[in-house]
Amino acid sequence: MNEAMTMLKKTSRTFYIPISYLELGLREAVASAYLCMRAIDEIEDHHELSNELKIELLRGIYETFKSQDDRMGVPQAHIVLSPYRTVLPDVTMQLDEWAALCPPTAAPIVYRYTAKMSLHMADWVQHGWNIHTEEDLDKYTYSVAGMVGEMLSELWLWYDGTQSDLTKAIAFGRGLQAVNILRNREEDLKRGVDFYPDGWGFKEMQQYTRRNLQTADSYVADLKHGPALKFCKIPLALAHATVNLISAGGSKLTRDAVLKIVNRVTG
Repeated sequence: MNEAMTMLKKTSRTFYIPISYLELGLREAVASAYLCMRAIDEIEDHHELSNELKIELLRGIYETFKSQDDRMGVPQAHIVLSPYRTVLPDVTMQLDEWAALCPPTAAPIVYRYTAKMSLHMADWVQHGWNIHTEEDLDKYTYSVAGMVGEMLSELWLWYDGTQSDLTKAIAFGRGLQAVNILRNREEDLKRGVDFYPDGWGFKEMQQYTRRNLQTADSYVADLKHGPALKFCKIPLALAHATVNLISAGGSKLTRDAVLKIVNRVTG
C-alpha cells in the first residue's frame, strides 16, 4: 500500500489526497482502481508507441482482466507488457501489483471496469480519437472518465451500502475529464489530437465542462455523510477551481491553492 500511495502521489495529486483520506479497505480498492486505470491511460497517451502496438497492448489487457473479473485470482498483465518494459512507465509495468492490492470482494468491480476501459481506449486509438460532435465528445469522456464515476458508485455500494445516482456519477467523471481537456489543449494539439467538436472553441468547451460539473455537484449533494462524500468533494472542488483559474487566464493550481481548497472542503 505504501508503494501504491507513493505512485499515486507521483501520478496525480488530484486523487492522491482524497484516497489518502479513505478508510482501510476502501482505500485499497480505490487506489487499486485508480492505478490500474492510470496504467492503461499511460499506454493510450504514450508518445513513442505506434497506434498498432497501443491497440495490441490495450486489447491484451482487456482479455487478461476480463478473464478474471468473476473469479478469484490476480490478472497476469505482465505477460502482455513485459516485452515493452524498456519503454513503458513504471505505473504501467506494475499493473499486476495494483490489481493485487484490491480487496478480493471488490476485485470483480475493479477488474470489470479496467477491462472495459482498456477495450474502449483501444477503439479510440484505432479510430484516431475522431471527435466531431458533442455526442462524440460524450462517448470519449465516458470511455476514459465517466465509467470511473460508475465504478466509484459501485465501490461506495460495496463498502458500506452508500446509494448514488449512476447517471450523475458519469457526469462527475466526465466533468473532471473535461477540465483536463481544457487544461491540456495545447499539449493535445501538439500530439495531433483534438478533443473539441467541430466549430467549438474555448467558450463551448468551458460551457460543456461547467454543465457536467453542475451535475456532479448534484451527485455529491445526494451522497450520505461518509467516506464517499468526503472523497468526492475534494476532486470536485479542485475541478471547479481549475476551471475558474483557466477562465481567468491561468493553467494549473499551485500547491498552496490545492492545500487551501482541501482544508476548506475537509474542514
